[in-house]
Amino acid sequence: MSGVAFVFPGQGAQYVGMGRDFSRDYFQAQEVFETADKTLDFSLSKLCWEGPEEELKQTVNTQPAIVAVSLAGFKILTEEGFYPEVVAGHSVGEYAALVAAGVLDVPDALRLVRKRGQFMQEAGEKYPSTMAAILGLSREKTEAACKVASEVGVVEIANLNCPDQIVISGEINAVEKAREIALQMGAKRALPLAVSAAFHSSLMQEPAVKLARELDEIEFQEPQIPLVANESANYLMASAEIKSALKRQITSKVLWEDSIRAMLEKGVDTFVEIGPGTVLSGLVKKISKEVNVLNVQDSVSLEKTIRELSNLVLKS
Repeated sequence: MSGVAFVFPGQGAQYVGMGRDFSRDYFQAQEVFETADKTLDFSLSKLCWEGPEEELKQTVNTQPAIVAVSLAGFKILTEEGFYPEVVAGHSVGEYAALVAAGVLDVPDALRLVRKRGQFMQEAGEKYPSTMAAILGLSREKTEAACKVASEVGVVEIANLNCPDQIVISGEINAVEKAREIALQMGAKRALPLAVSAAFHSSLMQEPAVKLARELDEIEFQEPQIPLVANESANYLMASAEIKSALKRQITSKVLWEDSIRAMLEKGVDTFVEIGPGTVLSGLVKKISKEVNVLNVQDSVSLEKTIRELSNLVLKS
């Protein structure tokens, strides 16, 4: 299908019950969850479907849980005969995108994100830090707010999500200071986020080193379709450059708006968000009002998306 991108959500999209009806209704999803439970040596499926919520929200659990649910939805779509021409994932969602591109298999992706979550959670426990969403302020002004606030500690732009949503990340006092400055500069809102660490900042250097060692132990296959990388918003088509980008991803900005625009420039006109929630769908709509945006997070949305994609095929 020309013009179709599959995109996969990141941390924060999780909820108790996610993926349960996938597994109930589709054997492909059952296989993904069975693989996850066996690979990680605990019942990730039960945690996704039944909670408890506090345990699901722990970064070490959240990351593999989101990726597993995303891959369950992806496997169903491909079994129905739908494939993308390009993929991307937001933060940890990039690992689901790599499976979709044929770079990683499901067990390796789940092992990596379990380790990734563990390393990031440990860093947050060791160095208390946080993140905040800045709404309605330009990149330049948000960067300036961080620069001033950096006088009291580390604070940096972490996610460039869409024209009016930027996430900052860093030490608690510095993030609070940057929030205050952003509001003074005209931000509509500056909201603290319920996260365990300063993701996508220089404070993630220690987990980045640990994760790089894990990545070096995994053989990456050559991608069957291109990946648009978080840290550069470039189309990547070689396993070596994908692995290198993934090593940098954990300390780099997530250039989500730039990634979507890169796909738009290549002719993508339909985005299918696969995984829990509809956060990415909302961001894509804010970036471009002209594109089709679909999502697959449960059986109802899956069936609707299959109908819509079938219609697109018939029209092409």
